[in-house]
Amino acid sequence: MPFETFTKQGVPTTTGRPDTLAYNIGAVPLLADARPSYPSSLPARIVCRIVSQITAETIALLSDRVIARNERRRPSCHVRQIAMYVCHVALRMPFSDIGAAFGRDRTTVGHACHVVEDRRDDAAFDEFVSAIERMATAVFQSTDISRRDGDREGGHD
Repeated sequence: MPFETFTKQGVPTTTGRPDTLAYNIGAVPLLADARPSYPSSLPARIVCRIVSQITAETIALLSDRVIARNERRRPSCHVRQIAMYVCHVALRMPFSDIGAAFGRDRTTVGHACHVVEDRRDDAAFDEFVSAIERMATAVFQSTDISRRDGDREGGHD
């Protein structure tokens, strides 16, 4: 099955190349009609921490590739910015919840989202962020599905 990605305008593009970053890290394709959000049973702080850890671990896996900028700033700043962006865009969390979870102001979250969005003009960075979005969506969709399946098994329909 070819891997389906989406452009910034939401138009699906299909690539059959097995050498893409998303294919190599085993990301789950994001369905066009899926409306991902985080489960209400999890606090925003935990959701943000998980997304941040996914981002950091993926960067560590791809350390031979240049994902984070080569600047004096700590790589943790880039991890946090990408995680904030993914929480807002892929999981549809409000800026205020993300800011509280990261110990930052909502305007800082807005700035992080703008920085990441501006960097998505670079194809490699765009592919990396798309992969993080798909992984975060897959993690929290499966959490939501597991909760609903458990409700059915317990007879709570």
